[in-house]
Amino acid sequence: MTQSRLPAEQRRLNLIETAIELFSKKGFSGTTTKEIAAAAGVTEAIVFRHFATKKDLYTAILEHRLKDEDIEDWMAKAQTFMDQHDDEGLFRYLLSQIVLQYDKDPRFERLVLFAALEGQELAVLHSQVAAPIVQRFIEYIARRQRAGALRKGDPGVILLAIVGLAKFYAAQKYVYRACAPQIPDKAVIDTFMNVLMDGMRGKRAKGGSK
Repeated sequence: MTQSRLPAEQRRLNLIETAIELFSKKGFSGTTTKEIAAAAGVTEAIVFRHFATKKDLYTAILEHRLKDEDIEDWMAKAQTFMDQHDDEGLFRYLLSQIVLQYDKDPRFERLVLFAALEGQELAVLHSQVAAPIVQRFIEYIARRQRAGALRKGDPGVILLAIVGLAKFYAAQKYVYRACAPQIPDKAVIDTFMNVLMDGMRGKRAKGGSK
């Protein structure tokens, strides 16, 4: 096997990208390090030089994805909407970002789905990373409910409804490639927002007594 010489970091990233491609098609259990090595054009020993175990490679994929997403920047933008009490802007931003991630890299979404079905730790790690973000949104919804801007109801369930709309739509269109509406994502999100905000606005926001 002929191997091109690459800097260590570039080789590592190449292995991660190759692994994402294979894991997203065959899952963790269905993919071997030998297959990853062959697809990357290296020996299996090279794979183990960078990642001691297949599990380490799985973890590196998550870390790579988080670095690529720039979670801190994402949350800083969301916080701007929160500080301005811009409910509609915040929820539109959340919906748009979820759909965008599926559009940008459906491979990772398939990989996480495989991980959950196989009971792999990556699915747990993914949930743990998302937990602080989820909590911040739940706390925001609760504050806005107390202010009378949003209708009462379990904040976690409300957030689940918002996220669920985006994830189901995006999965149908970008992962399953099922019979998703052949209309622009923005138009779909506009419809989602009309439904969400009509259902979530409290009495004060609808012009009721203060």
